[in-house]
Order: sequence, then C-alpha cells, then structure tokens
Amino acid sequence: MTQLTHEEIVLLSPDERLSLIEQLWDSLNEGDLQVTATQAAELARRVASLELDQQEAISWETLKAELARRCP
Repeated sequence: MTQLTHEEIVLLSPDERLSLIEQLWDSLNEGDLQVTATQAAELARRVASLELDQQEAISWETLKAELARRCP
C-alpha cells in the first residue's frame, strides 16, 4: 500500500481530502468500530429523544398553514 505523506495530503484540494476521508470511512466494517459505554449511552439517549420528538411532531403542511396564519 502506498502511503501519502503529510506534504502530499495538504496539496490535495479540500474536495479531494473529503473524498479520501469518505473512502476511508466506507472501507470500515461495522465490527471495526468500537463504541465505549459512554458513547453507547449517548446514542441511546439520542434515539429516545428522537422517538419522543417524533410523537410531538407536526406535518410540514400544518406548519406552513400556521405560519401563513401568523404572518399573512
């Protein structure tokens, strides 16, 4: 495998560097990523928050109608 040096990496455009990051990320398997207990707890908290938010959500049409009523 050919490794890029720091000097070569900084010569890449931002789009090229982002593409490289994406390729690296996509090359990982689910089992390659280790989640700490703290991270797992935060993920669980966010999922619970998302589920609660979805229960209280309103549709885009309802929101547009409310905004039109408030700001004619």
